[in-house]
Amino acid sequence: MQFHNRRWHLSPRQFTLLGAFLTPFILMTAYFIYRQMSPFGSSSLLTVDLGQQYIDFFAYMRRALLHDPSSIFYSFANGLGGEMLGTWAYYLLSPLNWILLLCPGASLTTGVFFLTVIKYGLAGLAFAWLLLKTTQQSGLKAITLATAYALMGWSIANQLNIMWLDAAYLLPLVFYGVYLLMTTGKWRTYVVWLALSLIVNYYMAYMICLFMILTFIFLAVDRYTTWGNLFKQAGNFAWTSITAGLLAAMVLLPTWWSLAQSKAQYTVTSFKWKFEFFPPKMLAKFFLGAFNFDQMPDGTANLFIGAIALLGALFYFSNRAIALRTRLTAGIITVVLALSLCLQPLDLLWHAGQFPVWYPYRFSFIVSFWLIWLAAQALTDDFEPGWLAIAMVTVIVVAGAAYVALNLKQFKFLQMNQVLLGMFFVVMALVLTTLPIKHHWIYPLLFFVIGVTEISANAFTSLNNISYVSQGEYGNYTNELQRLVNPVQKKDHGFYRIGKTFMRTKGDAFQTGFNGGGVFSSVLPKAVPTFYGNTGNPDGDGFVAYSNGTLVTDALLNMKYYFQDKPLSGALSGSSMLPATANKADLADYDPVGTDHWATTYKNPYALPLGYAADSQILSLKNKTADPAQYQANWLAALTGNSADKRLYTAENFDQVTFNNINQQTKITGAILQKKNLLKPGSITLTIKPTTNDPYYLTFGSTVNPDNATFVLNGKALNQYKTYRNTILVSAADHAKGQTIKLTINLKKGSLWLENFTLYRLNTGTFKTAIAQLKQHPWQLSKHTSRYFSGQITTTKAGEVLNTSIPYSSGWHATVNGKAAKTYKTLNMFTALKLPKGRNTVTLSYWPPLLNLGLLISGLTLIVLTGGWWLSHRRH
Repeated sequence: MQFHNRRWHLSPRQFTLLGAFLTPFILMTAYFIYRQMSPFGSSSLLTVDLGQQYIDFFAYMRRALLHDPSSIFYSFANGLGGEMLGTWAYYLLSPLNWILLLCPGASLTTGVFFLTVIKYGLAGLAFAWLLLKTTQQSGLKAITLATAYALMGWSIANQLNIMWLDAAYLLPLVFYGVYLLMTTGKWRTYVVWLALSLIVNYYMAYMICLFMILTFIFLAVDRYTTWGNLFKQAGNFAWTSITAGLLAAMVLLPTWWSLAQSKAQYTVTSFKWKFEFFPPKMLAKFFLGAFNFDQMPDGTANLFIGAIALLGALFYFSNRAIALRTRLTAGIITVVLALSLCLQPLDLLWHAGQFPVWYPYRFSFIVSFWLIWLAAQALTDDFEPGWLAIAMVTVIVVAGAAYVALNLKQFKFLQMNQVLLGMFFVVMALVLTTLPIKHHWIYPLLFFVIGVTEISANAFTSLNNISYVSQGEYGNYTNELQRLVNPVQKKDHGFYRIGKTFMRTKGDAFQTGFNGGGVFSSVLPKAVPTFYGNTGNPDGDGFVAYSNGTLVTDALLNMKYYFQDKPLSGALSGSSMLPATANKADLADYDPVGTDHWATTYKNPYALPLGYAADSQILSLKNKTADPAQYQANWLAALTGNSADKRLYTAENFDQVTFNNINQQTKITGAILQKKNLLKPGSITLTIKPTTNDPYYLTFGSTVNPDNATFVLNGKALNQYKTYRNTILVSAADHAKGQTIKLTINLKKGSLWLENFTLYRLNTGTFKTAIAQLKQHPWQLSKHTSRYFSGQITTTKAGEVLNTSIPYSSGWHATVNGKAAKTYKTLNMFTALKLPKGRNTVTLSYWPPLLNLGLLISGLTLIVLTGGWWLSHRRH
C-alpha cells in the first residue's frame, strides 16, 4: 500500500512502521484524554506504585541531573541515606526518562503521560520492524499484530510499572538480533540490543535472556543443517551473549552489589514441585477486560492478545507449510512457557528466585510476544487452513470458553457479557482467517478493524477498573511541601534531616529534595527496616516510614526541623491537603520557626550534628531487647558511656481503666480483650494525669493496629501510619502536667490482643544531660555534598570515636588527618571511626562498590569490539 501526496509519499515499509507506532499511541492518548489525565484534565496516571513510589524517583532523577549531580551515586533522601545506583538500574536508566526533565514540580504527571504513550507506540514500532524482517506480514495486517502486541494484556495491567514497559519494545529487537545471528552470522545487532536491555532494566532483561535461550533452541532446530554448523551457532550465541553482559558490566556489577545488600537477601532457597493453581484458570485471561485491581496482588498471568492472534497461534501448529520439526519445537517451547505460568519452580526461575510481591507472572509479556509472533508466521496471505485444522481450533476455543463460562463465579474480574463478546470476536476472526478472500483489498482492512477494535476494547475496559490519583491531590500536596522545605533550606545550609507528621508517600523527601527518613524501594538494604523496627518506627521488606520519632531518635538522627500539619476546624475539618500520619505531642519541646495556612515548622534544639565524639561502647553494642524504648535508651547509654542512661524510659501505670462490653482485666500489657456481646460495640478507656511535664509514649504491638481497632486520644482520632509489623512508639502527651489524658480503644472485631501495650515516661532531665554531653565535641563540617563530608573534630579522651548517623556501606571511604582510616558499623546500621586524642581532620567520601571494575570491563570490551571491527573493516 502506498500513500501519495504532492510533496511526499510513504513506501509500504514506512507506512507499516508509522502505522504501528501511531495506532497504539493515538488509541491510548485518546483514552487518557477521555479519562481527563493531566495535562488534559483533573486526573493523572498515578496509581498504586506509580503514584506511591516511582513518581518520587522521577522527581529525584530530575533534581540529581539538573541541580545536584553529587546525589547521583548517594542520596540522603533515600531513607536516612543510601546508595542510588541500584535505584537507577531498576527504575531510572530508560533513555526515554529524559522527557521528564522538561516537566518540573507538579507537571511531572504530564511527563509520565507522554512517557507512557510513547512506550506503547515504540512497542508497536519494534514489533512491526520484527515482522517486516522475519515474516511475510506488512501493511494493515502487520499494524494490527503490532498493536495487539503493544496493547497486550500484560502492557495494560502493568502500565503503572512504567519502567517495565521498556522491555516491550526491546524484546523484539533482541529477538531480531538472535534471528540475524542464526541466519546470517551477523552479531552486532544482538550484542547491542541485549547490552542496552541489560543497562535499561536488568530485571526484565534477565527474563529476556532466559527467553533468548528458548529462541536459540527454536531457531537452531528450524535452521539445522549439520552438527558442525549447530556447534558453531551455539558458540556464536554463547560468546555474543557474554559480550553483551560484559558491555553492561558498568551497571550490572554495582547493581549486583546493591542487590546483595537488599533484594537478594529475600531469595527463596527451597520450593515445591506443585501447581500454584488449577492451570485451566489461565484461560479466563484470554478474554477482553479480564483485569481489575484485585488481580494486581495475586492474580493469574495477563495473557490477552486478541482473537486473531490467538487463533493464528493455534493455526501455526497445523500449518504444513512450516516444517514439522519446527512446529514440534515451537510446541515444546509453548508448553514450557505455559507451565511457567502455573508451576512453582519455573515461576521462581523466571523471577530470579523470588516470589513477586504484587504483580505476579511478570514475564507473561514474553508468552504474549511468542504467541503473536507464531500467529504472524501462520496468517500469511497464502494460508488456507484445512477443515480438520479449522475443526480442531474451533473445538479448543469452544472448550476453553465453555470452561470459563461454566466456572464464571471463580473469575471475579469477568462477566458473562465479556465472555460472549470475546466469543463474538473469535467467530469474526475465525471467519476472517478461513475464508478465501485474503488477496482481496478488503481483507487487510477487515483484519485491522476487527483486530484493533477488540484490542482497544480490552485496554479501555481493563483500565476503567482502575482508579487514579487526582492531579490536585498530587500537585497541591507537592507544592505545599515544597513551600515548607524551601525557606528552611534557604536559611540553613548545614547538613540536617527533616521530619514531618504527614505523608503522601514514603518518598516525599525525593519528591521535594530534602534529607528525610522514609523510603519505598525494591532495593532497600535489609539492615534499614530492621533498624526502624528496633526503634519503634513502621517498617517492611521494601519500605520504612519515620512517622514515630521520639525526642531521642529525633536528636540522634539529626532531625533538626519538623513540619506539623495544622488541624482545620469548622467546615474544613478533616480536609487538609496534608494527610496526617503521626501524633507528635513531643513537638511541645521544639521551637516554632515558621507557619502557613496548612502547617507549622519547628526547630529541634536537641538535634545532634551529623557526627560527634562518643564513647567507644557504641562499637560493641548488640541489640538484646525487642522493646523500642529500651533499645533507644541502650543506644544513648552506649554513646555517652553512662550506664544510668539505660533507665531513660520508665514504665507508668494508668490512673484509671474502664471497660465497655469487655471482660475486666487486671493487667493491661499483653491482655486479650474479649467482647461480652459480639453484636454490641466494645471499648476500653485508659486515663492518666501526668505529674510531670515529661513526654509520655505508648508502645503498640503489631496486633494493636487500625485493622483491629480505632484509637481516640483526648476526643480526636489518633493519627498513625497504618502498616507496621513490629512494636511502635506513639507520642501521647508532653508538657501536660495535671491534665487528664484519655485514650479510648474501640474494638473492630470480637477480641483484641494488647501486644506490647505499655505507657512510658521519658526522663527529660536525663535526656537533656546526655544530649548536652554529646554536643560538646561536634564534627564541624567545612564542606559537604551528598557523597562527601570534610571537617574537624576534637576529642579529649583516648579511645573516643566519631559517631555518625550516616548509614554504613563499604562504599564510604574515610581519612583521618590525611591517612586512610577504617570505618566501623554501629547498631548494624551506622558508620563510626576511631580517633586519636586531640584535633582531627576527618573526611568521608562515597564511591559505588564495583563501579570501577564494571567501567574497566565495559571499556575493555568496547575497545576490543571496536578494534576487531576496525581490523575487519581494513581487511575488507
